[in-house]
Amino acid sequence: MSTTTRPAGATPPPVRTWRNSIATVCISGTLEDKLAAAAAAGFDGVEIFEPDFIGSPRSAAEVRSRCADLGLGIDLYQPFRDFDSTDRDRAARNLRRLHRKFDVMEQLGAGLMLLCSSAADDAVRDDDALTEQLAVLAAAAGERGLRVCYEALAWGSHVDTYQHSWRLVEAVDHPALGVCLDSFHILSRGSDPAGIEEIPADKLFFLQLADAPHLTMDVLQWSRHHRLFPGQGAFDLPAFLRHVIAAGYTGPLSLEVFNDVFRQAEPQRAAVDALRSLLLLQEHAVGRLPSGPRAPVDVPPAPPSPQLGGYAFVELAVGAGSGPAVANALAALGFQHAGRHRTKPVQLWQQGSARILLNAGGPEVDGPVDGGGPGHGAAVAAIGVETADPGAALARARALLAPVLSRTRGPAEADLAAVAAPDGTEVFFCRTGAAAVDGWLADFPPVATNGGGPDGPGGPGDGDLDGIDHIALTQPYDRFDEATLFYRAVLGMQTRMNVEIAAPYGLVRNRVVADPANRVRVCLNVSVLRRGADWRPGVVEPQHVAFTTRDALGAAEAAREAGAPLLRVPDNYYDDLDARLELPAEVLQRMRRLGVLYDEGPQGAYLHFYTEVLGGRVFLEVVERVAGYTGYGESNGPIRMAAHRAQRESRPSDGRDGRATERESARTDR
Repeated sequence: MSTTTRPAGATPPPVRTWRNSIATVCISGTLEDKLAAAAAAGFDGVEIFEPDFIGSPRSAAEVRSRCADLGLGIDLYQPFRDFDSTDRDRAARNLRRLHRKFDVMEQLGAGLMLLCSSAADDAVRDDDALTEQLAVLAAAAGERGLRVCYEALAWGSHVDTYQHSWRLVEAVDHPALGVCLDSFHILSRGSDPAGIEEIPADKLFFLQLADAPHLTMDVLQWSRHHRLFPGQGAFDLPAFLRHVIAAGYTGPLSLEVFNDVFRQAEPQRAAVDALRSLLLLQEHAVGRLPSGPRAPVDVPPAPPSPQLGGYAFVELAVGAGSGPAVANALAALGFQHAGRHRTKPVQLWQQGSARILLNAGGPEVDGPVDGGGPGHGAAVAAIGVETADPGAALARARALLAPVLSRTRGPAEADLAAVAAPDGTEVFFCRTGAAAVDGWLADFPPVATNGGGPDGPGGPGDGDLDGIDHIALTQPYDRFDEATLFYRAVLGMQTRMNVEIAAPYGLVRNRVVADPANRVRVCLNVSVLRRGADWRPGVVEPQHVAFTTRDALGAAEAAREAGAPLLRVPDNYYDDLDARLELPAEVLQRMRRLGVLYDEGPQGAYLHFYTEVLGGRVFLEVVERVAGYTGYGESNGPIRMAAHRAQRESRPSDGRDGRATERESARTDR
């Protein structure tokens, strides 16, 4: 691929369409399940992981035929381990084993094998002797019309860097032996990938890609359990790929990810997530998404990430039991019932630029409710994000494999486009101020009644709150990293924070994604371990919406006077706050009375307060950011969780002894 500078205003050349491949080890199921999932997601080829093949009832010829039927090429057969040996008898046995695996490859129609550097105790540690053994292997492969790519394992006994593996391949100098580059093995050791550009392109036989979080642990355990798809971890894979492209590599972009969660998740869903990660990586490496015959959509080129202007709305699905409770809480916080949808049972509540839709027309939400029964819960069902070009945002989402949702609308209603996030939350692309068909506010004629509460006077509220700061969504355990990639890929958001909180009921992982201007912030939460159904009192997949204010103490005072169900915070918290920070006594006393929490960071302070849980899983928060504070009061998380527990314990039982419904998804008391 050319890296020359284009003249200003010149038409950019078409982006190369890469062959996308995935190792069967990345996803769960039998070999048959994995192949079907890879094909359905849109991959061009697969790496056959030997244990998957050995466990399959299909012969090599049958696997070859099945891949052909699915439109999949077999790009690699892997791995061949511990070939070289200082023990002559073992070296002879390894050569026999090699020829048997060549037989399998011929029947599979796989022309390339992955050879890992040895991690055995008897590995050859003399480069001259190792070159001799590799030359024998290369000659054997060449005689049969096959090729072998040599990979340096980060934990290899002697060869553990890609530079060393290349020196050996160069010394053998045989057309059947080349190098396999693996991003994990290179970046986990801190090796400089710039040296890849010095390797001749015809010796770069294969490329394997994996991301990972930064961890301090044994590299083998890190590799076997914590790899991620590109864009989900902390490695700079776009820079890595640019070095590979500059070297002239033209083979497949292939994923090799060992991850305990992915290998238990539904295979087709994981495969779609995997391909999305490759598409996003290509965009970040070369500047835009690929186009052409293998592109996911026939829109060359796909649009760039949308610029987000903030939240247009947050939609809460409510039932008969939770709807009035949520509406009353909003009214007490200063929101007004500003409109009602023309044709649907959806209310618009507004204060400043903060808009909440209460939708009573969707499926009832399962879960326990304060004072109610199952099927009357509340949930964050959808978010609307502001963007200048909703059509382009939708085209990008489709290109990145986001499921587009079909919607029914009346002839005069806004034509809003929506896609589904991994947890089922609907994401709408909006232009709130538009007069065109996508100006959605026109679907909500103003209401004008005399009372307060759910039927209060029409028009936007003008109280203490002025916008939506963030939303927090607990993710199903299997979809936490998938959700991160979705928001990064589809909406162009960035990971802002990763923290773990020692919550009252176990460790909770928090990850924040936000657009570059921090206008749309989403906090993703997940329990590190799942809890069973008998631990009480549980909140199933808790969620909350946080509103902004310039005066948290004043907003809390007004909300309490209006009867808002504010969360009571224990006195012990304020005693500790006084001991640590020595806040002014009158301020601390007011915070104690109102249940306002406080946090300080290097760039400012954070005052915030919460409502009680409304409808079993949803609660509201009001936040004041002082002097550029960028966090989320995460140190107060355990305090809030314990306070919500105390709130539920003080309420009468709902007939099920306070136990939450067991769900397959994460169970986090957030």
